Amino acid sequence: MLVSLDIRDMLIIDRLELEFQPGLNVLTGETGAGKSILLDSLGFVLGWRGRADLVRQGADEGEVIAVFELPPSHAANVVLDEAGIPVNDELILRRVNRASGTKSAWINDRRASGEVLRALSDTLVELHGQQDDKGLLNPRTHRALLDQFGALDGMVAEVRTAWRALAAARKARVAAEEALEAAQAEEDFLRHAADELHKLDPQPGEDAELDAQRRLMQAGQKIGEDVTRAAQALGTSEGAEGRMADALRWLEGVADKAGDALDPAIEALGRAMAELGEATQAVETALDSLSFNPAELEEVEERLFAIRAAARKHGVQPDDLGAFAADLYDRLAALDAGADDIAALTKAEAEAQGVYDDAALALSEARGKAAVALDAAMGAELAPLKMERAVFTTTLTKGEPGPDGRDSVTFTVATNPGAPAGALNKIASGGELSRFLLALKVCLTKDASGLTMIFDEIDRGVGGATADAVGRRLKQLADEGGQVLVVTHSPQVAALGAHHWQVAKSVEDGATLSRVIPLDASARVDEIARMISGDTVTPEARAAAKSLLG
Repeated sequence: MLVSLDIRDMLIIDRLELEFQPGLNVLTGETGAGKSILLDSLGFVLGWRGRADLVRQGADEGEVIAVFELPPSHAANVVLDEAGIPVNDELILRRVNRASGTKSAWINDRRASGEVLRALSDTLVELHGQQDDKGLLNPRTHRALLDQFGALDGMVAEVRTAWRALAAARKARVAAEEALEAAQAEEDFLRHAADELHKLDPQPGEDAELDAQRRLMQAGQKIGEDVTRAAQALGTSEGAEGRMADALRWLEGVADKAGDALDPAIEALGRAMAELGEATQAVETALDSLSFNPAELEEVEERLFAIRAAARKHGVQPDDLGAFAADLYDRLAALDAGADDIAALTKAEAEAQGVYDDAALALSEARGKAAVALDAAMGAELAPLKMERAVFTTTLTKGEPGPDGRDSVTFTVATNPGAPAGALNKIASGGELSRFLLALKVCLTKDASGLTMIFDEIDRGVGGATADAVGRRLKQLADEGGQVLVVTHSPQVAALGAHHWQVAKSVEDGATLSRVIPLDASARVDEIARMISGDTVTPEARAAAKSLLG
């Protein structure tokens, strides 16, 4: 139940505090006084998407606080628990709209998203506004309304899941068929290219390795002779090593006669001989690496050119030829196994089709039963609304299969006995539409508990006894344990309210402001008399108001 609504700096409201009660709460006032602003503000704090320019002119930000009373079993507790917000007997929603356009929200002093607010609002408030009849008149919405009445959300979800699975199976089968067709069109190329690459067997990094070998072999032809001469100069008996060995032998032969004078020279020659040996070994190693068979260079060049030619032919880098070949092998394998794969996918699609058919059939049968129940419930609701002769019919026809099943649902009505049934917008008048809407909304929310139901001028287009009937149905709805808020221009409806507020607009210090005033018994007489007679309240209007109030 909505306990209070605190509005600050929203549109033409500077500060407003409202405390609501159980039962039927009515709000009245002249057109343009600001009644719709109350609903806009309530919608704002509940996270509904609406108008953006809500902040009062000259204010930095607007704020709305709504307080709800929650019994332990209220559906809102599930939403709060999933959002990680503590569950209490009292739910406080606060939302701020800054002049810059940014919005912030809190639930029981915890920051919250608009998504969580909207999830909560579905469990807290049911708004029936002046735009609802557009949905009632649009056959596209009738199926969803029937599903809501029949509590078929679970079955609809199963059908949607089955439809997605069927669509995925069909897509996989079609894709496999298209791939097989494309593969068959290029089968000759695939087999030739795969065979060619299989024989070539290119390896990652082989291009760079072959190129390096080729360069080294080409360089070996140019420098081989000089390196050979260097080796001869270092290692032969006539070369450096032989001459140094001779020198060392001669010095060692006379060293004992020279005292210590030749020791440094002998030691230096020993070190030089060791370094010279390393140099000679390195030159010989280089000679070994530079030595090759000319036919080997030709073989390296042939393979290098073959790899590069294949890469150019297929439009890939040499190192990617292996992956390209693997793709060819996979495509050929798919081609070879294509018929079997398509058979398996076709079978899977047929199984998915069967699951969908079963779920859609079960949903159709449930909708048929729900349609009968809805027609009966609507008949029971229309009688006290002075439409006991009207016949409301829910018609199911077979439509195209889709995510919501195979059924097309249409609401039709015959307002008089013997008259042909037809679409609501062609058969019903404005006042009749309002009553059909009220009856339908009552049927759709009959099992909802803990909802605050708000009716925005649901009584438009009706008057006299019919307006009284609408008011009495709203009062009965409130007396059955719900909380009902009604924005009305009908004195008959206003007189039936348990609590009454007047919305009035005034100009203060050059600014237009809206006020909401709770009315006592005497003020209610004045307000209902105004609603009866207009700006000039006559004694007759007062008498009529007192009569309505009983």
